[in-house]
Amino acid sequence: MQQKTYYPKAAEIQRDWVVINAEGQTLGRLAARVAHVLLGKHKPTFTPGVEMGDFVVVVNAERVSVTGTKTYSKLETKMYYKHSGYPGGLKTISLRDQLATYPDRALRAAVWGMLPHNRMGRAVLKRLKIYAGSEHPHQVQNPKVLE
Repeated sequence: MQQKTYYPKAAEIQRDWVVINAEGQTLGRLAARVAHVLLGKHKPTFTPGVEMGDFVVVVNAERVSVTGTKTYSKLETKMYYKHSGYPGGLKTISLRDQLATYPDRALRAAVWGMLPHNRMGRAVLKRLKIYAGSEHPHQVQNPKVLE
């Protein structure tokens, strides 16, 4: 008698919408929770290498906090880099400025660091929607709200 391994079909995958309120939550812990839901690790049918995760909407991203023993120095010394592709085109922005101007980018970078850096990870990241305020344009029916 041979046992077969369960492998989910594309039609069997159920994608729900999860709304997460980021107000007062720590950046890294929030990013870990979001990555967990995006990958589908909270589902009993989780299979590595299969996109099984849910859509995630994060609201109040501007109210996320950063903690640690060196919080002040972390806000000043942690830098985000991007390059235009031209010589001398390297641009840097500190964590404090990133949280003040583009809080969604800081959270997106933290979540991307916790996802696989391949084709599947890029596809999973497209299901993440981040908004600085409490309003979002998505018509979510029966959302799961995580605090």
